[in-house]
Amino acid sequence: MTHLVIDIGNTLTKVAVFEMDQLVQVNQFEIVEGNYLNELFDKYKVTKAIVSSVKKHTEAWQTDLEIKIPLIYFNNQMTSGVKNHYLTPGTLGTDRLAAVIGASHLYPGQNSLVIAGGTCITYDYVDSGANYFGGSISPGLNMRYKAVNNYTAGLPLINADADFDAVYGNNTETAIRSGVQNGIKYELTGFIESYKAINNQLNIVLSGGNSIFFDRLLKNSIFAPYIKNEPYLVLKGLNAAIQKHND
Repeated sequence: MTHLVIDIGNTLTKVAVFEMDQLVQVNQFEIVEGNYLNELFDKYKVTKAIVSSVKKHTEAWQTDLEIKIPLIYFNNQMTSGVKNHYLTPGTLGTDRLAAVIGASHLYPGQNSLVIAGGTCITYDYVDSGANYFGGSISPGLNMRYKAVNNYTAGLPLINADADFDAVYGNNTETAIRSGVQNGIKYELTGFIESYKAINNQLNIVLSGGNSIFFDRLLKNSIFAPYIKNEPYLVLKGLNAAIQKHND
């Protein structure tokens, strides 16, 4: 079966095509064009679609999509075998839930800490019995750089630099970079250490737009052997959810 999987995030919308578990095409947009979706339908024999969105409103293309094909809107009831113990499941972001489902689907019977780097950084743990109890949310990489600029009178807005690896900065720009990027690195390692104290046998699953950046931050750490880089983890989780829905 061929599925169309769409993840609407805070900044970008990712559109993917899966043939069973195989990801065959993926792209991302600030604004999805209906013509692009029509091209996918011309190219693939899509049987069903699933949409996950962190936004409250719907896009025009979603209405058109509902006319063409059976469309499922991912929700907190579609856990695909994951036991969700979150106290307020109705407020749990669908992207976080889909990522947890994806980790449980890719690494069944294993403990996984999912670290998603997007607009925010989220940390979510699913154990070997597919139990999910909750996680953490903190400001993302770009959000931190923007906050330094927005909430001060004289500090500039600068971009992230994946090649920066100094312990401290020797001018204003590198001092900001050290604070933001080293701060995230120390946060990452701190969370990982906390979860490994709970269970030492732990996958560290990186996902989201900054997954490669985070991978580089952790490349020289003692946790490097445990890292699994899955930039399309949410999409894979949504695909697992739609397959379970078919069953």
